[in-house]
Amino acid sequence: MSTSHDHAVRSSRRHLRPLTLAFALVAGFMVVELVAGFWSGSLALISDAGHMATDALGLGMALAAVVAADKAGHGGSRTYGLYRTEILAALANAVLLFVVAGYVLVEAAERLRDPGDVLSLPMLVVGIGGLVVNVVAWQLLRRGADESLNVEGAYLEVVADLLGSVAVIVAAGLIWLTEWTIVDPIVGAAIAVFILPRAWSLAGKAVRVLVQAAPEHLDLEKLTAELSDVAGVINVHDLHAWTLTSDMDVATVHVMTANDVDPHPVLDQARTILERHGIAHATLQVEPESHRGCAELSW
Repeated sequence: MSTSHDHAVRSSRRHLRPLTLAFALVAGFMVVELVAGFWSGSLALISDAGHMATDALGLGMALAAVVAADKAGHGGSRTYGLYRTEILAALANAVLLFVVAGYVLVEAAERLRDPGDVLSLPMLVVGIGGLVVNVVAWQLLRRGADESLNVEGAYLEVVADLLGSVAVIVAAGLIWLTEWTIVDPIVGAAIAVFILPRAWSLAGKAVRVLVQAAPEHLDLEKLTAELSDVAGVINVHDLHAWTLTSDMDVATVHVMTANDVDPHPVLDQARTILERHGIAHATLQVEPESHRGCAELSW
């Protein structure tokens, strides 16, 4: 299964251009939104700018991870290349989302006691601009989010910020029509609350990969049973499966055969079974029944 590296590199290259365009758009408008937020006195706009800043940083890390994966090799001490970089970037994105949400909630609590003045017209104009930018970024990242956990993290941030822009527009309209400036911290807090479950989900996926848990879609009992049903196989043990990076599940397994069984067809059939279960890279040890020593392994 030597094609897994090439497959991952091709997948990473597909994500390079949309990530670059999305990063340029989000980073540029984030500065506009932040300046407008302080100028207009809108916490909703400032919080959305803060979230957009994490979008920009998350997109930047996602972009760096793609570049790193593209340059990854198997030489030296990095025998699996740099594929895990994108998982680390996804986890960092989740942590940043938690930080931003916490800041906004604290600030919103203070603003509820003293809402202050808000310039609704600049808030409305910039909110509409933010919506347009996020829609474009969403379209750029939508396809890649189904292929990469790293791109999914950036995509979720953009989706959340898109809804945040809608909330800013609604708040600006209400303030303009009613002068209820308390709407501003309420919307700011709502954006923060909306961020939290998405950050939790992304962090959970990244941590699951980092602790090398078996892929959720993989039925280990079924896989073991199918390997055991291969002609000549009398035992399957030391099966370990984990996710190296998005769209790349790996596994190791020992397959014991009768002493007089030809190992070559067993190896071919076992490899086919693993590929059918979505294992992109596997190491199989085919050993005769008379072999001793595996039971001595402590883990």
